[in-house]
Amino acid sequence: MACDPRAGPLEVTLRARLLLEDGRSFVGEAFGAAATRVGEIVFNTAMTGYQEVLTDPSYTEQIVVMTTAQVGNYGMNARDDESGRIHPAGFVAREFSRLTSNHNAEQTLLEALTAARVPAIHGIDTRAIVRHIRSKGAMRAALTTEDTDDATLRERIHAWPGMAGRALATEVSTPRRYTYSPGPLDRALAGTVHVLDGGVKRNQLRLLVKAGCRVEVFPAGTPPEELADGADAVFLSNGPGDPSALPGMVATVRALLGKKPLLGVCLGHQLLGLALGADTFKLRFGHRGGNHPVRDLITGRIEITSQNHGFCVDPAGIERAGGKVTHVNLNDGTLEGFCHEDLRVACVQFHPEAMPGPRDSEHLLVQRFLQIAGIH
Repeated sequence: MACDPRAGPLEVTLRARLLLEDGRSFVGEAFGAAATRVGEIVFNTAMTGYQEVLTDPSYTEQIVVMTTAQVGNYGMNARDDESGRIHPAGFVAREFSRLTSNHNAEQTLLEALTAARVPAIHGIDTRAIVRHIRSKGAMRAALTTEDTDDATLRERIHAWPGMAGRALATEVSTPRRYTYSPGPLDRALAGTVHVLDGGVKRNQLRLLVKAGCRVEVFPAGTPPEELADGADAVFLSNGPGDPSALPGMVATVRALLGKKPLLGVCLGHQLLGLALGADTFKLRFGHRGGNHPVRDLITGRIEITSQNHGFCVDPAGIERAGGKVTHVNLNDGTLEGFCHEDLRVACVQFHPEAMPGPRDSEHLLVQRFLQIAGIH
């Protein structure tokens, strides 16, 4: 599709409003779809990568505020999607660009948001929003580009169930098993990895294939026997929602402990923690962006990581189960990774596959994890 920088579906300037659960309100210019949506308002500190953010299933039912000043100037293209659709409930920026200047662009950001029925707002003080969230914590919010009064918005905000207790991973998981094969392997087949899909990002699958793995992706409700059959290792993907609301997935992981090497990222890390008997808890405003420093306790190295999570694992439970903490967040000291050598378990809370973000930790996914699994 040729990009037209001139006119979009909402070329006429329309007013939009963002109303937070605690009553704080912001008025700006409408962008994207004419719609009203409710979700958890969060912020992402990445300077680029808005397309990967929008297509990350972990942002399901969240209204995402981008802290970078301008968003949208390089458009959208299918090659950079991390899933098959846009997932956030709403999108917020200081300025959305109506001009698209990139030879890879297949559509504008405005066209993509409109087609996905996702409302957006810009022309507001995003720094004030972020400071408010950091002070008060992530909360419910409503974003409307329609003529919806505040009383109606407040009713919808209070009716929305929130993130705690939500099994959203089962809603975004693949409905059926499939083989991920973007092209011929770059190297000889090293082993087979079965992926339990709670909202997997495509770059996790790409890197596993690049490392020489045959990759089979399974629905979130797959029984442990089926998931283990023919696998050299089981990989637990990222995903949205509350990990403690997924007792079926936790039971599946627990049934596989000690029987297959288990590898996990983000939600997968949390499921492994719960399977070992640890607790999870909700962060005040979460870690989202591409500039989070993490210490690798095995190498002593500091890596700048890509992150997107609102829940964490209590490290005390991991140590009680015989596991070992491998990574710690340098901003707030929270657990960012652990392993269990006897059970052949390794996982991290952050995203070693990036997309968007730095690739400092990519080696974990394509080297250390697969070595633990006996594949690499």
